[in-house]
Amino acid sequence: MHVAEKGEGPPVLLLHGFPELWYSWRHQISGLAARGYRAIAPDLRGYGDTDAPPDVASYSIFHIVGDLVALLDALALQHVFVVGHDWGALIAWNLCMFRPDRVKALVNLSVAFMPRNPAMKPVDYFRDLYGDDYYICRFQIETASIFRMFLPSRDPGPLLMPKEGWGLPENITLPSWLSEEDINYYASKFDKSGFTGPVNYYRCLNL
Repeated sequence: MHVAEKGEGPPVLLLHGFPELWYSWRHQISGLAARGYRAIAPDLRGYGDTDAPPDVASYSIFHIVGDLVALLDALALQHVFVVGHDWGALIAWNLCMFRPDRVKALVNLSVAFMPRNPAMKPVDYFRDLYGDDYYICRFQIETASIFRMFLPSRDPGPLLMPKEGWGLPENITLPSWLSEEDINYYASKFDKSGFTGPVNYYRCLNL
């Protein structure tokens, strides 16, 4: 597992979403460290420089939460403040449920708590609600087919973003908080590890 950390003091575990990396927290890491906290931001399983097991079943919530508990053990941290965004928020909710003894407090962004529905599997729920074209439903198919759907004019490789040398499309203007350097960093990491691991989170929802 690749982990970025900075600072000394009470530990704060930062959990990124899809399709992100530890890098998504780069500004918050510096801000927390400057305020007397120890910021810890891993690349989650399947992302960036962390291992990406090929088997879909290796991305169950038990595996992902287990990774975080093992990380806390490796860092000799009894409990941490947890901040989650998007998929990271969903993982954080489950970390709190499975191991409340390891969580001091929780801040979550974008994803509200979703209790398990014993009457319907998650993917079936989303399909009934939004139809087969909903992105979570479409993510259940083979990865190369996903990229043919979204990028039909490009090689269906691992990238969703332009990488260095491609140049940005003319109709895209970067927001003030995202530089071309940032885009190139994300592109270099997803070019290396692909999107199969991240998409496997969605494919493992029913399990």
